[in-house]
Formats: sequence, C-alpha cells, structure tokens
Amino acid sequence: MTNNDRLNTRIGSSTMKDEKAAVHELFNKINQDDIEVVIFFCSSKYNLDLLGKELKRTFPCTLVGCTTAGEISSAGYQDEGIVGASLSSRELKVLPHLITPLKNFDLSEAQQLALKVQKELVFSDRLMKEKIFGFLLIDGLSIQEEQIIASLHNQFEGISIAGGSAGDDLNFAATKVYYDGRFLSDAAVITLFETTLPFYVFQTQHFRPTGKKLVITEADPARRIVMEINAEPAAQEYADTLGIPVSELGPAVFSKYPVMLRLGDKWYVRSIQKANKDGSLSFYCAIDKGLVLTIAEGHDIVSDLKHELDEISQKVPNASLILGCDCILRKLEIVEKGLMKEMDDILSSVNIIGFSTYGEQFNSCHVNQTLTGIVIGG
Repeated sequence: MTNNDRLNTRIGSSTMKDEKAAVHELFNKINQDDIEVVIFFCSSKYNLDLLGKELKRTFPCTLVGCTTAGEISSAGYQDEGIVGASLSSRELKVLPHLITPLKNFDLSEAQQLALKVQKELVFSDRLMKEKIFGFLLIDGLSIQEEQIIASLHNQFEGISIAGGSAGDDLNFAATKVYYDGRFLSDAAVITLFETTLPFYVFQTQHFRPTGKKLVITEADPARRIVMEINAEPAAQEYADTLGIPVSELGPAVFSKYPVMLRLGDKWYVRSIQKANKDGSLSFYCAIDKGLVLTIAEGHDIVSDLKHELDEISQKVPNASLILGCDCILRKLEIVEKGLMKEMDDILSSVNIIGFSTYGEQFNSCHVNQTLTGIVIGG
C-alpha cells in the first residue's frame, strides 16, 4: 500500500477457489475511499460468469482485467488465484473501451475511437504523450494482436501503450478480457489513463542476437506458421542451425533459442510455439515471407530484471504501482532454472501486480518473451 497526497494505491491477492470468497478477500485488502479504478488479473479456472458478476457487484468503480497463465503481485508469482490494485487520485481519469469483434478493427475504427476518446478527456483537449498512456488487454488466442496494437498506436497520436495477451493457465482453449461484469473472448479492452501524475512505459527482455540468420521463404501469416526457412523445411533448418536433431525440438529448446527481428535500431523477440508434423513451425507472433530473423541467445534474466527496476526507480522515483505483462515463457524459464525464490524476492521489493501472458504489446509492436509494463508515480 502506498499513500500520499497525489495517489493512493492498495495491492492485494487471493488464492481462494470460491469466486465470492476470492472477491471478498481481494475487496478487504484493496478497498479505499474514492477508488478511480481497480486493475485485476485472475485465473481462468474460476467460474468466470460468477466471478464477473461478483466483481461488478462488489467494486463500485471501473474494473480492468483479464484471465491469465499465472498472476504476479508484490509477494511474487502465484497460480490459480486473483491479484488486484485499487487507485485513488484526483489527478487520474480512466477511460476503458471495448473492441469486439477483433477482426473488424482497423485504422478507420481506431480513428473513430480516438475521436471518441478525445471528447471524454478531463485534463487535456487532445491525446498528449505527457498526460496519457494506454493499457491494452486482448484475447491471447485471437491472432489479432498485431493488427490491434498497430492500429491503435497509429491513430492515438503516438501515445505510449503497453499491454498483454490474456492467458488460460496453459490450456490454450479460451482466453478472456473483462468488461462491465463479463469475461469476453474475441475482444480487447484499451484503457486510456489520463493523468497529471508521473508515469513511465517500459519493456525489457534478456535475449541478444547471435550471428545465425534465418530467412523465411514460405509462410502462412494468417495462422502464424512458417513452412520454409532458407528454402528448406522450417523445423529441419532451424534444428540444423542450432546443431541439434529435429527430434529434440520442443518447449525447452524454443524458450532457450527464440528468434529476433530487428525493427529500426531495436530487437524484438519472436517465439516459436511448436514444431508441426509436416515440418513447419508455429509461432506466437506475426511472421511473414521474406523476414530475416536471427537466432537469439539468453542472458541472465535475474540481472536483467534488476537492471530494469533500477531504471524504473530513476525514471519514477516514487513509484506507487507497476503494472507488469510478463510472458509465460519467462516464467517457465525461471521455474526450469530454479530461480523462483530469487525472482519472488525481487518482486516483493516493489509495488507490482501483473500476469503471465501469451504475448506482450509495446507501443506499435506485439512481442514475445518480454516484460512490458507501466509505472505510475505518486
């Protein structure tokens, strides 16, 4: 909990399995006077119809949230529960907008939404980078993230946007975002935070490019499937580049050696989901014929997080809340390497809530194996 003259924040969590009990415990931990917004992230294993109704009934304010592949709070990583934070400030206005169906959302729709948002602003008369940031939560199985984030960033006058793709506890069956008492698939919620408080939008990942290049020579972008790399069957060429048998390809290899794409002067991770029986590769992110990818190599994920938190403390010295969208592949790596206690200790030192995602958004890009987020100061 942080309290000051400008922003009051309360953070809480529950791992109770009963929907009403979980919401009641969360409410008791984060309730305060004059709540502007409650941001929450919850397991998909709850009865979401009951949970949605109970959240709306219990909290008399705007709620923003989605289902997860695990939650994050100031106690660290957790599974099969709910985490949340309440924010109260005279310097904060929150404007959530539902986008559904996703496939119909394009530049024209984004322009109309931007015009609508401008009419709702309180502290300014236009979309100003200094006073507004966006927080995007989107169906993590929609395969529409690239289209949505690119359209929003293009039409929202370049304001900073961060967000994450909803998860479903690694079932890959249905991922949902919350809006007005309901959990919805084929949907996204873009929430504009208009504020005179300090804030900082960030992204970090612990991978670096190697010298091993891959050129996509045949792909199905609509399904995020690559059939050929360097004019050879994709899975075989990827395995050959790593110097391993194709039979060894699996989550452990893919999480250790994702690929990277250079956009301008920055590198972004593109993660492989699986090797298919026909020799193709399925990706978590947009992919297309002609792209030149580079095999990535991981560095110390713990040191990377510490460095990013140091950077955050310099950008926003009095951070009241960090919203974190953390790729599920990062968590799997942390578990595999036995780093969970060390990471939990680091997270317990800051005021954070977040979730394990099926993808992350940062400004105009959809990425993987990345931590994106927003810091709000008091």
